Amino acid sequence: MPLEFLKRKPEGDKPTTPQPSQPTGLPEEVVAQDFQLKLYYAGKSSEGVRMRAGPKALAELPRMLEGLTKEPVEVVEPLELEYAHAVPIISKPSEAMQWLGAHHDLSPVTRHALVVLESIDAIDLAFDTFVCTLLDGEIDTSGYPEYNAVVGGIASHWDEATGDMIVRAVVGWGGRGVRGDTDRIASRLLTNILANILASQYSLGLTAVDRPVPAGGRGGLVCAHCGFASGHERAFYCPKCGMRLLRG
Repeated sequence: MPLEFLKRKPEGDKPTTPQPSQPTGLPEEVVAQDFQLKLYYAGKSSEGVRMRAGPKALAELPRMLEGLTKEPVEVVEPLELEYAHAVPIISKPSEAMQWLGAHHDLSPVTRHALVVLESIDAIDLAFDTFVCTLLDGEIDTSGYPEYNAVVGGIASHWDEATGDMIVRAVVGWGGRGVRGDTDRIASRLLTNILANILASQYSLGLTAVDRPVPAGGRGGLVCAHCGFASGHERAFYCPKCGMRLLRG
């Protein structure tokens, strides 16, 4: 009896194993377009200088930047109570709209300086008066400083314990781009501004007094002398004119 089952079957008779279907039209490696935005904000602040209180001392602040400015000097006063929550952060729409409402009439240089210095907490307009200008670098065609331009000037507040004015030099820079040697230039400018502050006839010398901390709610009083709504309810001196607040 022939053993048919032992004979090798032809190639065509082999059972075929189904192969998984391959997608058509896709490359072996997807080429992606990368998008990235790097923002760099930086700033420097000097020690405080204690100055004798009074309207004449406050009016003297812009003059302390003479010889260092490349644009006109602007004075930004502490914010009124209606702008208590103003911050330059677009992810907080209501606060950002308050910030724009408070500063829409300022120059592009000053608005840029406020964005940089408020973002890094170098100044706080709840109590600071800010004297600002372009100190180094160039501005673009729309009037805003380039990323490596140095902006800033002088920040001052009233010492709650004594009523004296505390003044310090503040500079900042940043935006899209690499900082380069801006840090070195900013340090030199900070030194020059501090020297001008110390040379003032109202200067009483360096001080280590910390900046005040606004209390929650910012309920505050209204100054009877200039009508400014105090930044916080614990204030004893008006952030704008420096006069003692009257309490009932």
